[in-house]
Amino acid sequence: MRLVFSSTKVERQCTDLKTAMKFLGGNTNLAISLLSRINALLSAETIKDIIVLPSFRFHNLHHKNGRNLEGLFAIDVKSVREPWRLIIQPLKEDDTPYENSRIDEISQLVKVVRIVEVSKHYE
Repeated sequence: MRLVFSSTKVERQCTDLKTAMKFLGGNTNLAISLLSRINALLSAETIKDIIVLPSFRFHNLHHKNGRNLEGLFAIDVKSVREPWRLIIQPLKEDDTPYENSRIDEISQLVKVVRIVEVSKHYE
């Protein structure tokens, strides 16, 4: 898959171990896990390859604190016990979002993903 990052800051957090460690409070294991998730996304042919991995706990997002999260999905950075999530958005080949966010209908088509943010989404 091809990855598109929402900003250079997010790209550095996801691709540079030192930056990831600093962002994640010095947690080396969590930073390595984040970079591993990014490598898994890069290695996948489509988003379906990620959805079928139970350890990633791929799930859709809705609304939170007035923020519309339709069309966005999350995967665990390390495990369900850790609060950190990688927030992603499936994109078409021309880098535009899908209008239909029903992932089961588009999963075999999605070959581009926008990394929106790495966050403690549920806090």
